[in-house]
Amino acid sequence: MGVTLDGKLVVALSSRALFDFEEENRIFEAEADHAYMKLQLERMETPARPGVAFPLVKKLLAFNTGEQARVEVVLLSRNDPVSGMRAFRSAAHHDLAIERGMFTRGRPPFRYLDALRAHLFLSMNEDDVRAALVAGVPAARVFAHSARASEAHVNEIRIAFDGDAVLFSDEAEQVFQDQGLDAFTRHEQDAVSRPLPPGPFKPLLQALHTLQKAAGTSVPVRLRTALVTARSAPAHERAIRTLMAWGLEVDEAMFLGGLDKGRFLHAFEPDFFFDDQTRHCDSAAEVVPTGHVAGGRLNRVPD
Repeated sequence: MGVTLDGKLVVALSSRALFDFEEENRIFEAEADHAYMKLQLERMETPARPGVAFPLVKKLLAFNTGEQARVEVVLLSRNDPVSGMRAFRSAAHHDLAIERGMFTRGRPPFRYLDALRAHLFLSMNEDDVRAALVAGVPAARVFAHSARASEAHVNEIRIAFDGDAVLFSDEAEQVFQDQGLDAFTRHEQDAVSRPLPPGPFKPLLQALHTLQKAAGTSVPVRLRTALVTARSAPAHERAIRTLMAWGLEVDEAMFLGGLDKGRFLHAFEPDFFFDDQTRHCDSAAEVVPTGHVAGGRLNRVPD
């Protein structure tokens, strides 16, 4: 049998999402790609510092054992191949078992996501993230200024999701946008027994649960998930019933009724948080690694 990624959780991410290449990126933006390549070549023997997504990737790779590789992490980057060498060397320095990468020198790399059958794409390029979401791949724009993940939970992968337009579609959110809170609440009460349509990150939640079930107790890391939503009672019930209808669970659910999410995320200490609204991402990024999911009506680009 040939080499295949079938049966693995596949995470694709850019070099900047995994490593702190912000200084190098400023050179790229101020000058040109040749200056960027020259700097990366000069720093070839200097390992890059961990970036925003580094803790999440390191923990996910802990699902791999000598007997079974269950997670594949792939570098998918607009970097040039020379800069890609430094990314691979940095991964090896940090003991990250990353073997595969595609480097497209400024061209959109998202077109390789289908070939990879990726379950998640993390990048700092909004255009690439939007294109990935359109293609049906769970994707988020990593906030470069995000706080780094807590080191308090070494044996848990903690991931927090917003609800509407992330785990769920923005069907109900559109009612709120068009008609206000009272109409939204009535709508959700009337539709309480009808599951919400899936959002862009439902496949990731499904894949994570499949990974945990397959690994069982054979690995030293466990998955812990949280739903962190602006919904409140009685609109909470449809969200819970939707997860039940999908056969999925979250370990914690926070129905905040519009309260700022940052303080609650600070208490949960996720390795990553995904939200579709930039105002929530700005608040969250002050305390936890954060990714913006550019889906739903609120994120449509005007014609």
